[in-house]
Amino acid sequence: MNFEGKEFTAYSIPTSNTFVLIIGAEKGILGCGYLNIDVANRVNDVCALVTGVKTPDDMLSAKVVAVSEAASKLGIKEGITGKEALLLMS
Repeated sequence: MNFEGKEFTAYSIPTSNTFVLIIGAEKGILGCGYLNIDVANRVNDVCALVTGVKTPDDMLSAKVVAVSEAASKLGIKEGITGKEALLLMS
């Protein structure tokens, strides 16, 4: 996945009932609601979560609903788009 001159790696992992969606950036990840922000905080990872998404492309326009402490230090906050969060992680 490429935009604004940056490269990101998108994953869509099927489960029995849904998909786990993750987009990796240089400094962190954008994930779907399947993931747990508390774990990201525990291991000091940069992570932002979006919900209500079905594809990696959906994640770009979705609003961030949870942010790890490490992500917050990069300027990532709830309410920005997934794309904005990824650019701050790149």
